[in-house]
Amino acid sequence: MGSCYFCGHDLPESLEVRRSTSCPSCGKDVKICLNCGFYAPEAHWECRETIPEPVAEKDRANFCDYFALSRHRRTPVSREAADKARTQFDTLFGNG
Repeated sequence: MGSCYFCGHDLPESLEVRRSTSCPSCGKDVKICLNCGFYAPEAHWECRETIPEPVAEKDRANFCDYFALSRHRRTPVSREAADKARTQFDTLFGNG
């Protein structure tokens, strides 16, 4: 069983995800890269599939044909925490 990236709400395996599907708990988009089983930050364009172009906004609904709801339980990460980590990384490697 997967969970919503934003709020951690359990999403049933039987959920049929379309571009307009939203989380029953928080109302955020479900068909996003961050909820996909192919999402991998370490992969090319952050996707394990061979996609024709990068998806710019990983936290917004998209039209990707490869989307498959992740069955892993993800812990929601606040935007502030993610931005802080990115800033620290950039500072460490001289990109900031």
